Amino acid sequence: MKKRTIRIYYVLIISFLLVILFFLFIKIFNENLLFYRSPSEISQTEFPPGYVFRIGGVVVNNSLIISKKTTDIQFYITDFEKKILVKYSGILPDLFREGQGVVIRGKLLSDGSFLAEEVLAKHDETYMPPEVSESLKINKKQLEETSKSIVK
Repeated sequence: MKKRTIRIYYVLIISFLLVILFFLFIKIFNENLLFYRSPSEISQTEFPPGYVFRIGGVVVNNSLIISKKTTDIQFYITDFEKKILVKYSGILPDLFREGQGVVIRGKLLSDGSFLAEEVLAKHDETYMPPEVSESLKINKKQLEETSKSIVK
C-alpha cells in the first residue's frame, strides 16, 4: 500500500474513534444531569419509576414532622401554587427552617410524595436565585414574609 492510503486509513480510524468517544461523553453527561422542577411542574408531568431529579420550593409553615425514635422527617414544600409531601431520612442542614427555600434531590414515589436523598437549604435569608424565584412566581412581598421566619 502507498503511504498516502495508509495515512487516509489512520485519519479515518482516528475520526471514527473520536466520534465514538464524543457519543459516549454526551450519553454519560445526559444520564448524570439532574433537572430542577417545581411542585407545579411535577403535578403536570409523569416521571419513570426511579427517575432522580431535583425539586425546589419553600417549606410550608407548620408542616414539619420529625420522628422522635428515628431520623425520619416529613414536610411539605410549595411554589405557592401546589404543594408536595417530602419524606427524608437523615439529618437536615443547619439552615433548614419552615418558610425557607430548599432544593431537594430524590425521586417521586407512586403515592405522589417525594423521597429525598439530599436536602439543601438556602444559604442566605434574602437571596434567591432568579430561576428559583421565577419558577416559584414569588413577588417581593412573599419573599419578605419568608424572611420574617428567620428573624424570630
